[in-house]
Amino acid sequence: MIKVLIVDDNEDFCTMLKDYFEKQEDLQVLGVAHNGMEAVEKVKLEQPDIIILDIIMPHLDGLGVLEKIKGMNLSVTPKVIVLTAFGQERITKEALELGADYYILKPFNLEVLVERIRQLITNKSINNSKIISSSSETKTKDLEDVVTSILLEMGIPAHIKGYMFLKEAITIVVNDMDIINSVTKSLYPTIAEKFETTPSRVERAIRHAIESAWNGRNNIHAVHKFFKYSIRNDKGKPTNSEFIALIADNIRISQKQKSS
Repeated sequence: MIKVLIVDDNEDFCTMLKDYFEKQEDLQVLGVAHNGMEAVEKVKLEQPDIIILDIIMPHLDGLGVLEKIKGMNLSVTPKVIVLTAFGQERITKEALELGADYYILKPFNLEVLVERIRQLITNKSINNSKIISSSSETKTKDLEDVVTSILLEMGIPAHIKGYMFLKEAITIVVNDMDIINSVTKSLYPTIAEKFETTPSRVERAIRHAIESAWNGRNNIHAVHKFFKYSIRNDKGKPTNSEFIALIADNIRISQKQKSS
């Protein structure tokens, strides 16, 4: 049984990972930590085989956690997979130099992540210079997994209608970026038809979902990761089309990097 510790400051994201890992017969989730200091204590107490570690966290970031682990007198040093975002190349390089075994660029595919965990534990060769990829990631199911992980990381509740509409909108735009120029005339009506509602209700529900992410106190870091280069603090919340386009573009950039 592979013992896993999940370290990320987004509770919904951690729950998603935990639920998925627990469905695997060979994985056991020892615990979840939401900040670096808590992670260090859990590593000492639980001694996991592998750590899924986010870089940007409160109190002590991922790099600080790696430094603390390096100084511990552990009988077996755990393997570490670092979760990083587009635009954090310098930090990712530092993480690998501090002892991280692999890194994965958000958004990512859960099935491929589990396969990398197994490969690390069985000491199979993995190229640390490559971002996790899968030949089938452009398929619908994998794209849905990627969009789901982003929305949950940003703290958008899965039970609200805007979550479903946003997920559908981002998926459509990833496959057809031109439609973002016709949000009112094409995108909203397409979603409304699928969910048997009206375009105006789709628009309002998406607005509500975005506001829930922007106003949430537990997902400031996630919002910053995706929007720090495009949305200014003095500009306020992004419009529906800005939000959808930026997330879709992030996914497309990630896909291009994986195929290169």
